[in-house]
Amino acid sequence: MKAFSPQRHRDTEKATEDKIRAKTVAGKLDATGLRFGIVVSRFNEFITDRLLRSAYDGILRSGAVEKDIHIVRVPGAFEIPSATRTLAETKKYDAIICLGCLLRGDTAHYDVIVNEVTRGIGQSAQETGVPHAFGVLTCETLEQAIDRAGLKMGNKGFEAALAAVEMANLKIAISRQPSAIRKSKSKSQSRARTASSKSSKKRKS
Repeated sequence: MKAFSPQRHRDTEKATEDKIRAKTVAGKLDATGLRFGIVVSRFNEFITDRLLRSAYDGILRSGAVEKDIHIVRVPGAFEIPSATRTLAETKKYDAIICLGCLLRGDTAHYDVIVNEVTRGIGQSAQETGVPHAFGVLTCETLEQAIDRAGLKMGNKGFEAALAAVEMANLKIAISRQPSAIRKSKSKSQSRARTASSKSSKKRKS
């Protein structure tokens, strides 16, 4: 087995990275011309309002205009999946941002709601094909929620907004990629045309 020199190894790695980069499809952080729906829970409003302000700011900073951002308020986190599904099914939005805050209490209610909200949002995204960004805080304490709403650990609303922008662009980028089916059909049609042309030439000769 031949030993690779360090330089050759680096060259090989760079060539591999270039090939991977050329084949990678990724979404841009550019919200220009895109429309967004924001579903936000009123429960724990002290936290969710901070998430909302930051998400709204994140979308605007990415290039969206205010008229293309629609906000829907729901009573609590449990109602978020239903509202997001309703928005997604209109096909008017390029992405939907889900914002809420769940704090653990002394009963199992927290775990039930967390599971239902997570499942519902994921199911809505998968079945409608509209990207959903998950900005629902699931925290043990109010202090943890405050940290994630703009204090020590950034703002999860802003992060959800950027994720929504990127995923909306990614969906557009993927839809513009030639599919394997179209490629296969194109090759088959090309072979058929070639075969037909050869057959026609033989008949003429």
